[in-house]
Amino acid sequence: MSAKKTAQFDPQKTLESIETQFTMVQVLNEEGKIVNEAAAPKLSDEELQELMSRMVYTRVLDQRSISLNRQGRLGFYAPTAGQEASQIASQYALEKEDWILPGYRDVPQIIWHGLPLWKAFLFSRGHFVGNQAPEGVNVLSPQIIIGAQYVQNAGVALGLKKRGKKAVAVTYTGDGGSSQGDFYEGINFAGAYNAPAIFIVQNNQFAISTPREKQTAAKTIAQKGIAAGIPSVLVDGMDPLAVYAVVKEARERAINGGGPTLIETLCYRYGPHTMAGDDPTRYRTSDLDTEWEKKDPLVRFRNYLVEKGLWNEEKENEVIERAKEEIKEAIKKADETPKQKVTDLMANMYEEMPANLKEQYEIYIAKESK
Repeated sequence: MSAKKTAQFDPQKTLESIETQFTMVQVLNEEGKIVNEAAAPKLSDEELQELMSRMVYTRVLDQRSISLNRQGRLGFYAPTAGQEASQIASQYALEKEDWILPGYRDVPQIIWHGLPLWKAFLFSRGHFVGNQAPEGVNVLSPQIIIGAQYVQNAGVALGLKKRGKKAVAVTYTGDGGSSQGDFYEGINFAGAYNAPAIFIVQNNQFAISTPREKQTAAKTIAQKGIAAGIPSVLVDGMDPLAVYAVVKEARERAINGGGPTLIETLCYRYGPHTMAGDDPTRYRTSDLDTEWEKKDPLVRFRNYLVEKGLWNEEKENEVIERAKEEIKEAIKKADETPKQKVTDLMANMYEEMPANLKEQYEIYIAKESK
């Protein structure tokens, strides 16, 4: 009698077969040429121009914010240059009724979703008014705790589902955030309850100074969504058309009962992690910077639009000047806002203040009234 042959299970081959599925979605190459017509989103000429305007405006905002921080006129600030396609094109694919739960680098998205610029500046200063979004602007305050917004996003999305809303909840984190427990808990919860959520990981290659390859043995962050049973996509985060198309599709799927999506955008931040003393030259080479600068989202999108006759130097200069003027007015309004007082902090922290703090509060109020 011959022995039965037992099929051998090779976990390494299984892993490799999964990882090879995650090819990067790209529409525009580095020269601004369409390389994937089938994936290109259907945007009008006006919509393409508006997207470019927002990206240019955001680059100026980043430059001015860095200057304001160095002047001591802003507090905490995380630079965004290099991530405009990932940030702005993803927000551009949303609707007004959608919710954004940002990380601390994701202030541009909530500005374009409706948060007044002067309030964004107050957020940077730690002023409570900076955390008060106007009625109808569906954004939460930028999350400082790494990854915490992922759990919150799952909850907001489930709330939208229970209320029968045709809307999604979108959140962002960096590659470092994907190492947090909240990341896994958030995508797993949303997957289990089929919540209309979009989870975006902006893989800008470094979590402060830690390179992505030291964060995880996985070849992509996108593949982590498989464990949660949710669709996952790897996209060129320097390509605004690819980012827009992927997020738009994820939104349509979510509002039609298809559940959450995990999206990894491959991008790069040109500046430091934050303006709080980080020096990227200590952990990044100039060759790496140069390599990614060739992929600049503004350059490739500008080339594409110029070729179509939709963009020129005059249009770009108009956006730059408008941005500078609006930033000037916004910082002025932020400066004119009454400074936050200790009593503001105490009053905003508690619905019902403990007795010992209430006593101190009354003492401070008496001092302030003199």
